[in-house]
Amino acid sequence: MRVFLMHEDQDFDPEQELPPHEQILRQDLELDTLLRAMADDDEFLFDVARKTFLLSMDNDTETILYRQAIVKDCLHNSAVIRALYELAVEAIEGKKKSYWSFLGNHPSSTLYGSIKVLQMFMDILGKLKGIADTKAGQFASKGLTTLFAMLRKEFSDEYLVSIQTHLTELKFGAGVLVSAELGSGNEGSHYKLRQPHSKSANWFNRILGKGPHTYTFRIADRDEVGAKTLATLQDRGVNLVANSLAQSMDHILNFFERLRTELAYYVGCLNLHAQLSQRGTATSFPDPKSAGSRCLHFSGLYDVSLALSMQCDIVGNSLDANGKSLIIITGANQGGKSSFLRGLGLAQLMMHCGLFVAAESYAAELCSGLFTHYKREEDASMMSGKLDEECVRLNDIVNHIAPGAMLLFNESFASTNEREGAEIARQIVCALLERHIKVVFVTHMYDFAHGFFDRGADDTIFLRAERRADGTRTFKLIEAHPLETSYGEDLYKQIFPAETGELSADSPSPDSRPSMTH
Repeated sequence: MRVFLMHEDQDFDPEQELPPHEQILRQDLELDTLLRAMADDDEFLFDVARKTFLLSMDNDTETILYRQAIVKDCLHNSAVIRALYELAVEAIEGKKKSYWSFLGNHPSSTLYGSIKVLQMFMDILGKLKGIADTKAGQFASKGLTTLFAMLRKEFSDEYLVSIQTHLTELKFGAGVLVSAELGSGNEGSHYKLRQPHSKSANWFNRILGKGPHTYTFRIADRDEVGAKTLATLQDRGVNLVANSLAQSMDHILNFFERLRTELAYYVGCLNLHAQLSQRGTATSFPDPKSAGSRCLHFSGLYDVSLALSMQCDIVGNSLDANGKSLIIITGANQGGKSSFLRGLGLAQLMMHCGLFVAAESYAAELCSGLFTHYKREEDASMMSGKLDEECVRLNDIVNHIAPGAMLLFNESFASTNEREGAEIARQIVCALLERHIKVVFVTHMYDFAHGFFDRGADDTIFLRAERRADGTRTFKLIEAHPLETSYGEDLYKQIFPAETGELSADSPSPDSRPSMTH
């Protein structure tokens, strides 16, 4: 029994090794905010969502569209999906609560414990099959219609009744019938469990008829050795059927575990969509394009993590960067550049997962990997300078990145002087572009940004955080050439409003004030 809700032809493997830059990606994109919204305080949902996001960069277009169709079905039938998930959880938790596994490894204990668990499993499978019978017509995705068809085929009413009958017989209410042969030294061998003798339907014959041609003896009530010997004989007889029944139980348990794991992702999608809907923010299903197409255009894209953590309206951005390999973003401090970068990175991850994105529309090429290189705050535990630390992190990225990947830089190499930082950034970006890696670079280094602008390359686009004449930030990014200032003076005036008036005689001259332009 296969689930096939994450992939069309294979199970989702949550035990795969996660990418080595997992922690960095989660930190820079504030991914945990999104994951917590999907989890809704459920650790299992959080873990499945985390692994799904970090293991989805290898998904092809077909897999993404396959999942998108399932997500759409889930959004239209959320109650059914949550009911399926709860049944899978009920089965797994019921198995955990079963006491039989603590009774030792005796075949009889294994047999009776397996019967108890399987009877509980059959009840839940019956409920799953009932949902499939009544609700299958409401679903259109290949993944869910295939799952429902499997449940209806494998667990017909007749099959479930026959299983219950077999389980009742295996309780051996009339005793265990075992045959054996005398082996070497008159020891028993070739123990086999036999079908119980059928009882005559005629009660008159059962009372007055001849008894069976068998020899019978009874164990005395206080004969402990005899009772143990008899129990050993019974264990030898039921050993094979006990093992078979335990394997059947494990097989069905494995199905419930896979069902729970793969449904957990879609329950997380429902939780996320509910929270975004409450905030009135837009979502849409992205249009994944083949790798190498250099496609990237969207409208109303916003930072979903910011939207989840704030109660105010979030400004969205639109961009047509088709055919571009390098996006350089400059402009006013606190103008929305970092939020834009996070929103872009999260949208790319969400698309690869087969999830909706935080945008009115989004179309982009698939990437072989997503990497981030953000500036870090001062750390007293650092054993070397900030520039060394940045270079070490970049070296780790280079060791794992491949052609077709996307790399997001956020004010990298600003820890040294601008001339040196600009030259380092220029050489690194040129090398990445030669390896067909898409680069999005947020920077305050005018020499770096203007140097690429002067080249006039067709594969480069320049964005700038919009600032009105009065210093107001719109948090919109517009296509514009880089400026030599980041308007740090605006922030200075906000922090020190008293110093924005006329200078006193004791105040330093404007030329002697520290520069706030970069």
